Amino acid sequence: MFGLGWPEVAIILVVALLIFGPKKIPEIGSSLGKTLRGFKEEVNNPNDEDEFDN
Repeated sequence: MFGLGWPEVAIILVVALLIFGPKKIPEIGSSLGKTLRGFKEEVNNPNDEDEFDN
């Protein structure tokens, strides 16, 4: 997982919890998931109307 071990992931999660608080973490995760889902859909199904004709 990006060259990170479990101790590093745990430290990152603890720091995020201290910065954002326990109530904000689920909201951040939800919005990140929606963003990644939208990005994946756009990559898999690009719109032809967004392309420029030269």
